[in-house]
Amino acid sequence: MSERIALLPTLDRLFAGPRDSVLSLKEFLQGLETRSYAFAVMALDVINVVPTGIPWLSTATGVPMLLLAGQYFMGRDTPSVPDFLGRRGMQRGRLQDFLIKAAPHITRLERAVHPRREFWVSGLPRRLLQIVWLLLIVVLALPIPFDNLLPALAILFFCLALIEGDGVMAILGWVVTAVTVVWTAFLVVVGPLVVIRVIKALF
Repeated sequence: MSERIALLPTLDRLFAGPRDSVLSLKEFLQGLETRSYAFAVMALDVINVVPTGIPWLSTATGVPMLLLAGQYFMGRDTPSVPDFLGRRGMQRGRLQDFLIKAAPHITRLERAVHPRREFWVSGLPRRLLQIVWLLLIVVLALPIPFDNLLPALAILFFCLALIEGDGVMAILGWVVTAVTVVWTAFLVVVGPLVVIRVIKALF
């Protein structure tokens, strides 16, 4: 996974086309061709980093990411998804609008990523990173309100770390993961209490 891959031109190529046409998940994955699993996950994940207002977006992208990560851990050479899921997709117009908003951020991020501090992306630290990477994808796929951005950011940093061998991205991923754990625990514990209070206040 050390080959340098430019995310922005790849997304631009895949999202190109009539605005009312639909880019299916199968077409998206096929368009990545021989790209790594980490890059495929990152390309799906980055949509969650920029606010789009699309309902259930984290679950819609998180489930395919989970399938990809599962295949990665099983040692499959290339990713695939079931037909019923592969036929689903989004309008290219929405994806193009997203890319316009995200392009400056993606460009800055790509310029900042390069191989360094290899301890964090090799041996045992790398294996631990991959396990937590999978758990974060699970969290992102769960329909937990207000819990999309932090796990998506951590996944993004970990993907960049795996693709580029960048230990600094790995460190950033661990930091955001720690914040994600605290925030998710807060939502899981406090969220139901808030709902109960609202129900009691109404009835």
